[in-house]
Amino acid sequence: MVPVFLTKAVELLLGREKRSLHLKAAGWATVLLALTVLAGSGLVVLAERHAPQATITTYPRALWWSVETATTVGYGDLFPVTPWGRVVAAVVMAVGITTYGMVTAALATWFVGHEQRRRHRLAAGAERAAREMRDETARLLHERFDRIERLLAEPGRRPPR
Repeated sequence: MVPVFLTKAVELLLGREKRSLHLKAAGWATVLLALTVLAGSGLVVLAERHAPQATITTYPRALWWSVETATTVGYGDLFPVTPWGRVVAAVVMAVGITTYGMVTAALATWFVGHEQRRRHRLAAGAERAAREMRDETARLLHERFDRIERLLAEPGRRPPR
């Protein structure tokens, strides 16, 4: 049975149809990262547990190592010593770097898109105001010209010199 908070988190990341492609990709990358961290922890324990001078011998330690490796923090307190452990480390690093890059790009794209929409709304408002001002000016000019023409058309009226 899957915990409710986990299903809610996955639904939040991936569930909306209207969500943009880059946000969906970032959501899937985050899920892939979580699976990689969990699986990488298990695999590195299998590779390291009987190795001499191994520092990663339990799952909780492996989980901590996997998180610090995926985030590229790498304190150096835990590290794989076997070839298979290092292969797992390379995969966890590659997935971590890629995922954080995708999430950062998705956030940057969201901010840029938000700013572009805001500027578009401002430009549309300014354009609408300019069009209204132009129309009002044209209406006032037509009224004035009509009044001048009426005044000139009255009998006995002569234009000023």
